[in-house]
Amino acid sequence: MDALIRQTYPVASADYTSAGQASGDIKRRLKKLGIGGDVLRRVSVASYEVELNLVIHSLGGELTLSVYPEYVELVSRDVGPGIPDLSLAMREGWSTASDEARSLGFGAGMGLPNMKRNASDFEIKSEVGVGTEITMKFNLA
Repeated sequence: MDALIRQTYPVASADYTSAGQASGDIKRRLKKLGIGGDVLRRVSVASYEVELNLVIHSLGGELTLSVYPEYVELVSRDVGPGIPDLSLAMREGWSTASDEARSLGFGAGMGLPNMKRNASDFEIKSEVGVGTEITMKFNLA
């Protein structure tokens, strides 16, 4: 099935000044499509969390928004460093954020749990030294 809309956003590692721009654009695009209420809120939260994870934890990557008639999909891909222990990373409050990220108010350890909580479907794959891919779907009906 072809997406109605597909947009990819590059996200640079440690680019705190641009953090939130991709998720802000995603929210605006979905609003223009008439997607509102609970779905818009859940996609907005998850897209911000995944974008910040790319900035804070990765060596850079991209976030892709795809809109289908039945659902919205967000896919995050990065180029490392990967997550050594996914079960630990999914725990609320656990974080490997740098002191710099924490000094800016980020890195509370809620990113992955918030993504999973807000998505209708959540899948994460990670390989140390290679990278992480997160796929989230948000049902429209």
